[in-house]
Amino acid sequence: MDVPYDLTSYVRVLKMATTPTTEEFLQVSKIAGAGIFLVGLVGFIIGAIMLFISGGGGI
Repeated sequence: MDVPYDLTSYVRVLKMATTPTTEEFLQVSKIAGAGIFLVGLVGFIIGAIMLFISGGGGI
């Protein structure tokens, strides 16, 4: 592992990075929110199906 080379490559990436515009940030936020919502919905549906299959008994 060549530490000086790694550090220079990290610095080069940070220099190229820019702050996203408001429009870009909102678009990424909407997509991430939709993904979180879909994962939660799938988990809820699976949980409901398991509840009905097991006879409705709680934990």
